[in-house]
Amino acid sequence: MLRLTWVQPEDLVGHELRQARLDGREASAVAARWRAAGGGEAPPRAGASARPRPVSPRLRRLAEDLLDELSRLPSPSADAEPTDLDRIRALCPDWPSPRPAAAVSVSAARLEAAWLGRAVGCLLGKPVEKLPLTGIRLLGRATGNWPPARYFTARGVPRDLLAAYPWNRRSAPTSLAENIDGMPEDDDLNYPLLNLLLLRRHGRAFTTDDVARLWLDELPPGRTFTAERVAVRNLLTGLEPPDTARHRNPFREWIGALIRADVHGWTNPGDPAAAAGQAHRDAALSHTANGVYAAMFAAAVVATAAPADAPDVHACLRAGLAVVPPGSRLAGAVRHAVRLAGAHADFDSVVDELHAVHSPAHHWVHAVPNTALIAAALTHGDGDFTGSVSRVVSGGWDTDSNGATVGGVTGLLAGDPAALPEHWTAPLKNRLATSVGGFDGTGFDTLAHLTHREATRPCPSPT
Repeated sequence: MLRLTWVQPEDLVGHELRQARLDGREASAVAARWRAAGGGEAPPRAGASARPRPVSPRLRRLAEDLLDELSRLPSPSADAEPTDLDRIRALCPDWPSPRPAAAVSVSAARLEAAWLGRAVGCLLGKPVEKLPLTGIRLLGRATGNWPPARYFTARGVPRDLLAAYPWNRRSAPTSLAENIDGMPEDDDLNYPLLNLLLLRRHGRAFTTDDVARLWLDELPPGRTFTAERVAVRNLLTGLEPPDTARHRNPFREWIGALIRADVHGWTNPGDPAAAAGQAHRDAALSHTANGVYAAMFAAAVVATAAPADAPDVHACLRAGLAVVPPGSRLAGAVRHAVRLAGAHADFDSVVDELHAVHSPAHHWVHAVPNTALIAAALTHGDGDFTGSVSRVVSGGWDTDSNGATVGGVTGLLAGDPAALPEHWTAPLKNRLATSVGGFDGTGFDTLAHLTHREATRPCPSPT
């Protein structure tokens, strides 16, 4: 039986009920009707439940009806967490001033370090993605690699430990140290490539509709997950943005838009306001509220870190918070994470507290806990490349996506590919695998030059 992940209505209801609880929507009556009809909980880690048989047409119709009913419930958080950009700006008292056109630049070498850093962080996190925190710690310690200062390996790991905590099935053949041969394909690199293609076609004044057309033209649906897959489904049924982000999409506050944000920061060096506005137009295709804020936060952090005279990582994080509504759940989680990181010398203690606060209510791919972990790792690592990437992957949740974001930021701050340790970058062999047309096998040096061309193109953002 084919189980298409992330779009089966009967698999989405549980996720939407969880999101309703996070929003403060009163959904207990809907939840009771769903359980009484035989509906199940959300799949805990994968995109589809492991049912041996398809659900009945009656249960599927009920799932569709309940998803629509849940979307109509009033949300107490709506005023503090808008998605419209003008309303977001109105809530941000420290929204950064736009920079004069071409006032600040970023070098191709700095961009190459960012691309490499993003790939390294992603690759480090790939084999332990989806594993529980306990398993990640035990696997690293079994080979004397804790916190992880090099890529994970299966060599020397006891068989019973591997049986209890198996590596990510899809990633282990290409991302364990003994298997790495160039950078394997990953959505955390595919989306930056797509956004580079977006800018080459439309410039920095692109619209959300331009993003939608690009996805339909260039993004294989099987390479999409969570909110992006739902958005593509919605496009194919005739919906237009921003409805593509809202319709039967319980993943609209998950991490997908954040992993698309780096290019928006790279191409607006020193201008976090423009980077955040650009990230918003991208994110609005598939995400709302905190899912959009996570992308805006990341883009503003990256933009602040991009110039040669960039401030330290702590100032970059403050710039990221300046574009997030201060009363939002994401802003509160980031502030809490930064405080924790500043108060504890042991990062495992920081991670334990973050998991105690966020894991009971959030899915492991939700933007709120993952953005908090990113901020904690950057704060505790003080901008150091290995220290920061190691910390964020050691924290679990969406390990490869978080590693990619932290690696991209600290790669920028390192400033040059030669500043990144060779044991991280040499296995990449300056080669990236991807299903995004025209980029398979491309080198990171080439990607840096293509990105530099877009960063210096005289095409100001409308924000």
